[in-house]
Amino acid sequence: MSAQKFNEERLLNVLMAPQISEKATFVAEKNEQVIFRVASDATKPEVKAAVEMLFKVTVDSVQISNVKGKQKRFGKFSGRRSDWKKAYVCLAPGQEINFAASEQG
Repeated sequence: MSAQKFNEERLLNVLMAPQISEKATFVAEKNEQVIFRVASDATKPEVKAAVEMLFKVTVDSVQISNVKGKQKRFGKFSGRRSDWKKAYVCLAPGQEINFAASEQG
């Protein structure tokens, strides 16, 4: 696996959370992809190594998109949510990640 190239502590901090939504579920069923919220300075090779290390699956490819934060108002106070990064992880055929069973305790 490609996890040997990177610092293991860094890889544990790359993935923040799985993105659970209707769109994410649709993409997961159609394209065998899983969507993760990742660190804002994460790279594609780091995301691939982190997913392979944490979930013991084979990753085909990774696409990353930057999500811009929304403008929000609370009364007369105006603010902005922070930008974040999303990674679409394409798994090899026959591979899947089950978030309910992957908790290690």
